[in-house]
Amino acid sequence: MLYQTVAEHWPAFLERAEEHGGLPRFVVKEFEEYLRCGRLEHGCLHLVCRECGYSELVAFSCKQRGFCPSCLGRRMADTAVHLEQSVLPRVPIRHWICSLPWGLRALLGYDRKLCAEVVSAFMGEVDRSLRWRAKRELGLASVADAHTGGVVAVQRTDSALRLNVHMHALELDGVYVHENGDPRSPLEFRELAAPTHDDIVEVAARTAARVERILRAHGRSLDPELGDDTPPELALDEPGLAACYAAAAQGVSVSGDRAGKPPLRLIASPDPPARPRAADATDEPIAEVRGINIHAAQVVDGRDRRRVERLCKYITRPPVAQERLERRPDGKLELSFKRAWRDGTRALVFEPADLIPRLVASVPPPRWHLLRYFGVLSSHSSRRRLVVPAPPPDPVANRPPPARGDQLELLGDKDDAPAPRKRWAWLLAHVFAADVETCPRCSGPMRWAEVARTRAQITRLLAEHGLGARAPPRERIRKRVPEQMVLGFGKE
Repeated sequence: MLYQTVAEHWPAFLERAEEHGGLPRFVVKEFEEYLRCGRLEHGCLHLVCRECGYSELVAFSCKQRGFCPSCLGRRMADTAVHLEQSVLPRVPIRHWICSLPWGLRALLGYDRKLCAEVVSAFMGEVDRSLRWRAKRELGLASVADAHTGGVVAVQRTDSALRLNVHMHALELDGVYVHENGDPRSPLEFRELAAPTHDDIVEVAARTAARVERILRAHGRSLDPELGDDTPPELALDEPGLAACYAAAAQGVSVSGDRAGKPPLRLIASPDPPARPRAADATDEPIAEVRGINIHAAQVVDGRDRRRVERLCKYITRPPVAQERLERRPDGKLELSFKRAWRDGTRALVFEPADLIPRLVASVPPPRWHLLRYFGVLSSHSSRRRLVVPAPPPDPVANRPPPARGDQLELLGDKDDAPAPRKRWAWLLAHVFAADVETCPRCSGPMRWAEVARTRAQITRLLAEHGLGARAPPRERIRKRVPEQMVLGFGKE
C-alpha cells in the first residue's frame, strides 16, 4: 500500500512543487530510488546454481535512509547486530528517551548542526549525572575517575508520521573505573542504583538550560507554548521543503475536506480508561522541564543478548510499518498504531495525498547522522578496545560469494577495500528469511553469473527468464491532486 500510494501521488506532487521552486535533490532522489527499489527492469543480479544449473534474478535495492521499509529493515538489522556483537558490553543498559518541545521539531529536522549540538547537550547531562552519582555511591576521589558510554539513535518521526525529532539512547547503567584511580590498572564496571525522579528532573532541567543557550548562540529562541518554528532561511531557500516540514510537524492534512486540520482519529473506546501521566509520577525516573521530556524507566541485562538486539532494533526502526497502513473502502488511508494513545486513539484516517508531505519530512538531509557514539563507546576513546566485546568469528558473512572475472572489480570487492559489517545477502536471510545464496531446488550454492546494469543486459536477462522487457508505465494521475491543497508553496 505504501508503494502504491507513492507511485500514484508522487509525480503530481513533485510537479506541483516544481511550480513553486521544487524540492531538494536529496528528497527527489529518495522517492525516485524507492520507486525503483526491487524492480527487475531497473537492474538485477543473475544467480546460477553450481550443482543443478537453476537460474534466478534478484532485483537491486535502493538502500536509501528515508522511509523504504525493506531497505531500512535490513539497515536496522545490520545496525542491531553490530551494536550487540561489537559495541555494547555485557553490562546493564538503560534506555533513555528525550523528547523535545514542539517548537523545535521543524528546526531540528532541517539544521543538522543544531541537532548535533542538542544531542550532545542531552548526552552530556546524562554523562554528568552518572559521574556524580558514581562519585557519591562509589566514594571516588573525582568525577573524572568515572567513565561512561552510550549510543544515541535519532528518530525523525513519531508513530503518526509527524516530524518529531527525538532521541533514543542506550546508556551503560553504571561507570567504568580504574582500580585505585591508576590509569594503568584494568577497567572495572561498577553498576549504579536506578536513577530517582529527582535525578531525572535535574537532567531534564540542565538539558533545557543548555538547549536554550544553544538556541541563543544560533540566534534563535524557543517558547514551548508556541507552534513549530520553521527556519526562515529554509522558507526562503527551500519553500517546498519548508511547507512539507510545517505540515508534517503540525500533523495536519493538506487535502480533502480536512485541509489544514488534524486527520480523523479512530478511538478504541468512546470512554477510554484514564491513565495517569507518567511525568506526574513522583517515584519514576521520568520528568518534564520546559518542554524537555526524559524517560529512563527501562533497563535490560546486558547478558541477555537477544533482548539487547531487540532493543537496538527498536531504537533504529523504520518510520513506516507497511502492515499498519491500509486502504479503506472510501479510498482513504488508515494508519494504525502498535499501542493506543492516551486518549484511546488507535489509528488515523487521511487522504492518500496527505502521506507524501510526511514522507518528505522523514527523509534525513545529507550528512545528517542518525547514530552517534559517546564516552568509552566512541571511536576516539582510548578505552574503547578495553570495554567493547570481541565480535564472533564469521568470515563467511563478511566475504562475497565467488564471482567470475571482472565481476569482482565491478562489485567493489578489491583486496584493499574495507569489508562491510554484513553482506546484503546475509541481511536478506536474517530479516526476510530469503536465502539467495542457496538453490531452492537442490540446496546447492548459488554463484554470481552476471550483474545487469545496462538496458541491453537487463532486457536480455528478462527475456531469457520469460519476463517482459519492462514493467507497465506508471500512470500520472493528475486528477487525484486536490485543488484545495494547503501546503504553503511559495508563500511570501
